[in-house]
Amino acid sequence: MGEIRAYENLAQAIILYAVSDYRAAKKRLRKFPDDRDAFFTTREVRRFFLSAYFRNLTNLNGEVVLKQLQEEADEL
Repeated sequence: MGEIRAYENLAQAIILYAVSDYRAAKKRLRKFPDDRDAFFTTREVRRFFLSAYFRNLTNLNGEVVLKQLQEEADEL
């Protein structure tokens, strides 16, 4: 049973790291709209949330997560 919990913890950490990267990149893009690194980070995170890998990690809907993150970024 411990292996399953460890897997869940790792999956959660991966997803939270992607969320953190996305938020930081969106914040950077607000200040520096031409920042290529931030642009590519948001693109890669979007790909991740829509990927089969993401679906294997969680039951969350990646499109919904992205929508929520975008709404959050729009509010700031």
